[in-house]
Amino acid sequence: MRFIIPLILLTAACSRPVAVTKPTRATDPLGADAVKNSTTPTNPNAGETAAIRNAAGDTTNRPQWLRQRIAAVLAERKPNPTIRIYRYQFKGQEVYWQSAPCCDQYSTVFTLKGQVICHPDGGITGNGDGKCADFDKEKTNERLVWQDPR
Repeated sequence: MRFIIPLILLTAACSRPVAVTKPTRATDPLGADAVKNSTTPTNPNAGETAAIRNAAGDTTNRPQWLRQRIAAVLAERKPNPTIRIYRYQFKGQEVYWQSAPCCDQYSTVFTLKGQVICHPDGGITGNGDGKCADFDKEKTNERLVWQDPR
């Protein structure tokens, strides 16, 4: 009898209702909201958060091949981790780096014309294909170009 009363009080105290709400604002289809609310790699040359948001929403400077890659990513089921595309300077040229869609897959570095240069990381070893092992050390001027908004 002595244990019944505290048990009744405990169950009464723990039965508070919990309200669950959904966001009322839709996510920006270009991914600006996703970029604004996420953690991205930092680089002192990358500029401020506003510049990153503008880069994510800037579709005018994207080559046709890159727009097609983005459309292909959006046509597939959302990968985990989220696909991101950055623009860098690497060995005297402007390049695009696309993150890997999942585990043990390569990330890819492209020329401005969409030709594959190398796979700097990923794969079973995590070291890429070995063709640009110095990519992380040599890349500069990081700019986020696109991030999957889903």
